[in-house]
Amino acid sequence: MSLKPTTRDKLKTVSVATLCTALYKRGLRNQTIQGVRPLNPSLPTMVGEAFTLRYMPAREDRNPITVFQNREHPQRKAVETCPPGAILVMDSRKDPRAASAGGILVSRLRVRGVAGVVTDGGFRDSHEIAGMAIPAYHVQPSAPTNLTLHEAIDINVPIGCGDVAVFPGDVLVGDAEAVIVIPAEIADDVADEAVQMTAYEDFVMEKVNKDGRSILGLYPATDPQSKIDFEAWRKANNR
Repeated sequence: MSLKPTTRDKLKTVSVATLCTALYKRGLRNQTIQGVRPLNPSLPTMVGEAFTLRYMPAREDRNPITVFQNREHPQRKAVETCPPGAILVMDSRKDPRAASAGGILVSRLRVRGVAGVVTDGGFRDSHEIAGMAIPAYHVQPSAPTNLTLHEAIDINVPIGCGDVAVFPGDVLVGDAEAVIVIPAEIADDVADEAVQMTAYEDFVMEKVNKDGRSILGLYPATDPQSKIDFEAWRKANNR
C-alpha cells in the first residue's frame, strides 16, 4: 500500500500533536517515537513511508573498519536503496553513544530525494546535517563510528525505534516537536480527520485570542452554539 499524494499533502498541514489525538481515538496510544528531536526545527513537516534499518550490538570480530568495503553492507545498501519520498528509520537500540550515520550518508539520502531520516541513536556531523535541506531526527550528537557499538544487520524489516513498533510502509510524520508513526492502512482516514481537527483548533485559537472566549463548551465543542459558530467560520474562511 503506497502513500497517496493527497494524503501526503494533507499530513504536511497538520501537527504531530493533532495526529496523536486522532490515533488515540482509534485506541493507538504509543505511536510517538520517544527521545528524538529535530536537528533543524525550522524545516517543513516531514512525511513519508518507513524504510527501515536495524542495528544490533556490534562484536569486534564482525565489525572491523574494512566491512565498509563491502558494497552489500546493510548501512550503505540502505542509503542507496531507500526509495525517494520514503523516510529511513533506524533502530539503534536507543543507544546514541555511537553514530547511526553521518553527514556524507545523510547528504546522499538528500540527493536521492529521501524525505527524511530518523534514529533513536545519534548522528555524527550533526551540525552539518542541521544545515541540510532534509529533516533529520536523533537523540543527541555522537562522534564515534557506528561500528564501535552497532552492527547494521537488516534492511526493511519490522523494527523498534524509540519504543515504537515501525513496520515497512508505515507512514511517519515529523514536525518541530516530534515524530509519529501511523499504520499504513489507516493513514488516509487519519489524515482526513486531522485536517478537520486542525480547522477546528484554528477556529478555537481565533475565538480565544481575538474574542476572549472561554474554552468551556468551546474546546471540546460541548456547547451547540460552538458547532454553529464553527460552521459559519469554516464557510467564511473556506476551510
